[in-house]
Amino acid sequence: MIQIDHLSKKYTRGGLALDDVTLTLNEGMVGLLGPNGAGKSSLMRILATLMPPTSGEATIFGIPLRQAEEIRRIIGYLPQQFQVYPQLTGAEYLDYVAVMKGITDKKKRKAEIEALLEQVNLQDKARKRVQTYSGGMKRRLGIAQALLGSPRVLIVDEPTAGLDPEERVRFRNLLTRFSLGRIVLLSTHIVADIESNCRQIAVLNKGKVKLSGELADLQQFGSGKVWEVRLTDSQFARLDPMSVVSTQPTEGGLFCRIISELPPEGASEAKLASPTLEDGYLALLRSERMEGAAYGS
Repeated sequence: MIQIDHLSKKYTRGGLALDDVTLTLNEGMVGLLGPNGAGKSSLMRILATLMPPTSGEATIFGIPLRQAEEIRRIIGYLPQQFQVYPQLTGAEYLDYVAVMKGITDKKKRKAEIEALLEQVNLQDKARKRVQTYSGGMKRRLGIAQALLGSPRVLIVDEPTAGLDPEERVRFRNLLTRFSLGRIVLLSTHIVADIESNCRQIAVLNKGKVKLSGELADLQQFGSGKVWEVRLTDSQFARLDPMSVVSTQPTEGGLFCRIISELPPEGASEAKLASPTLEDGYLALLRSERMEGAAYGS
């Protein structure tokens, strides 16, 4: 279990990246969802002991973050900007990381690397230089290096950024498989990354936890706020652009799916729709934006 208590991070130039974050994260796939700049990467880096919090504390399986060496023995980390040595082969790179992680027995290293390469479906590319790998292959190599040493926690920051749809699905399924018997903490701004894989989610926005619970809790946030409406072009032009989920041209206007407490005035057709998970997420962000506008922030 990861226990985070009143964690805050303020950078030297005054930016508050995390603001009194408290979370309990249990075994399985955990999705950390939020827009760019929400504080997700800052939280990941703190949990990976790459930077200290300004205040508050966290423990991973009872070990406090200040015991960095012990924490690093039980976690694997894949950062958003995953850097590799392009001249090395995949197998050579993993061997290098394994030595850095203290896996000194050569036979044990070789066996673990071969097993991991097979698990991430890179066994046929093991002797190829990393510079020849596609973006998806590099991400899978990143997962393999994070899993060296069989960590109890896997921390993965925006892993599907820049991947094509097929590779994104493949990568999500890979993470789900690796979540058996460990915590996999996955940060993303893409709702689809967590929709079918995560047992638990937390939504961050402007450094604060806005929701923590199950997928259904987030989906329910859109209940009574999702409308399917038919509008003229002039009516559509008066909508808040951030409330529009989708539009489809129709004869004489537009058929729209919007997030709103009430349907637009004058709509020729308007009916409440069942919210999707993405609707719930957009409704949550919209309520935050409206609340901020009301208080002038």
